[in-house]
Amino acid sequence: MFKNFKNKSLNLLALLLLLTGTLKAQQYPIYSQYIFNGLILNPAYAGSHVQLSASAMYRNQWVNFEGSPKTLFFSAHTSLMKEKMGLGLIVNNDKIGSYSNQNIYGSYAFIIKMPRGKLAMGVQAGLNILSADFKDLNLDDPGDVSFASVKGNLKPNFGTGVYYYNKKFYAGFSVPFLLNNGYGELNLENTLNEIRSARYYYLNGGLMLPMNRNKTVHLQPSVLIRGQEGAPLNFDINTSVLFYDLLNVGVSYRNIDAVISYIDFKLSESFHFSYSYDWTTSDIRKASSGTHEFMLNYRVRLRNIHDNVICPNFHEFM
Repeated sequence: MFKNFKNKSLNLLALLLLLTGTLKAQQYPIYSQYIFNGLILNPAYAGSHVQLSASAMYRNQWVNFEGSPKTLFFSAHTSLMKEKMGLGLIVNNDKIGSYSNQNIYGSYAFIIKMPRGKLAMGVQAGLNILSADFKDLNLDDPGDVSFASVKGNLKPNFGTGVYYYNKKFYAGFSVPFLLNNGYGELNLENTLNEIRSARYYYLNGGLMLPMNRNKTVHLQPSVLIRGQEGAPLNFDINTSVLFYDLLNVGVSYRNIDAVISYIDFKLSESFHFSYSYDWTTSDIRKASSGTHEFMLNYRVRLRNIHDNVICPNFHEFM
């Protein structure tokens, strides 16, 4: 089969085994800036920004590491019917080694206004598209059908979530992918022929705590707990300081492999730019230069839809 793998490719494969416990779990990308874009985790987040909110993200994980993950992500969502419902869209392209995976999902949230906040119940549905190209591998038999390229294998999936939020607090729980779709019919090499979509569980929450009388500086602590079938439970602990809703500076601890620093700038009334850097703490740090993630968010009122509604600021929950 293989003549040889380069050392870095072997290290990457070993790390994936450690993170998943098995190659039967297809990985959904781990993002660092879900703090600013909860639609990544939870379809019930759709419409929480009230106005139309669109974000473009790029994540370059484990820089200088051969075959490392690179992800492009786009999302957009808005509220409708005087904040009674939300609609959202997410599209991402994730590439790792010889494999690439695209996700296209639409989301719907039913929003209930409560005396002290809002409760949203959401669903999402869409497609995962798996492709594989082994042309860069060194094979003893280039004609081995186990390593035939795969293009555009489609698998439908759906998920659900709940999200509660007010001006000082938010909490959510979601299972964005409920189906354990398999790819065994692709006849890939034996150790990879049972790749499956993993079922994820996300539980997260956060606070907005004023630090001065004028409420121009806020502390924003939050936590995210991730559960995945076939993998150990892991979590992020995040803390940031928000200045005048213009600048947000924070740090996160991810127990599986990173300490993260992040910053967000208000560029204009419509645009925010965010950047984060993951300081890798696992053994993979010996062969990589950390992880970069960038995000640009654009928000705008649609005159015929959001004319008289109150929209939250970028860092507010509502």
